[in-house]
Amino acid sequence: MARRSEHSQEEIRGMLLRAAQSLVDEEGCAALKARRIAREIGYTVASIYMVYANMDDLILHVRDETLRELGDLLDEAIALPQTGKQGVRELAAVYVDFAGRRYNRWSMLFTPRLPGGAALPEWYRQREEGIFARFEKAFPDIAPSRPRRENSRAARALWGGIHGICKLSLHDKSDAAAIQETQHSVQLLVDNFMRGWLAGAE
Repeated sequence: MARRSEHSQEEIRGMLLRAAQSLVDEEGCAALKARRIAREIGYTVASIYMVYANMDDLILHVRDETLRELGDLLDEAIALPQTGKQGVRELAAVYVDFAGRRYNRWSMLFTPRLPGGAALPEWYRQREEGIFARFEKAFPDIAPSRPRRENSRAARALWGGIHGICKLSLHDKSDAAAIQETQHSVQLLVDNFMRGWLAGAE
């Protein structure tokens, strides 16, 4: 068992977060038990409550870190030189790939409450909204004649469809073939949605 003096509180915080992420990746959210996480890093259960308010706080930060990872990947896609429609297709492809490869953590993201029943804090809701905002930013380039409110509504509708296909098509044992099949379904949705959206703007 490690001694508290071997690591700073910030180091223990990071160790616990990484251990929790690994457990979710490998076994799902149900594996997040205090004793199990503490054992993974060689500390006592008390170490968790020394750096996190409770288990919900730790789970919230697992979710937050997952959103950061997804956001960084989406930002890389946004940075590519491409038109608005191509940009949306690339964002959708990145989203599906992340959902397939990190299914257990991805599936935790958009539930309205934490396991203990606590509501999500506003700062986390803003982080969630940032994922959607990346899709929304591409829409004015696709149909610049559309009012901003319509573009925003369309972006939210399309993102909801992409997310829904992922929820229906993927699971924690999804292999490369399943992810690829989901990609095909999502790209079909994106292409047809864009075709209709552009036709309506003419």
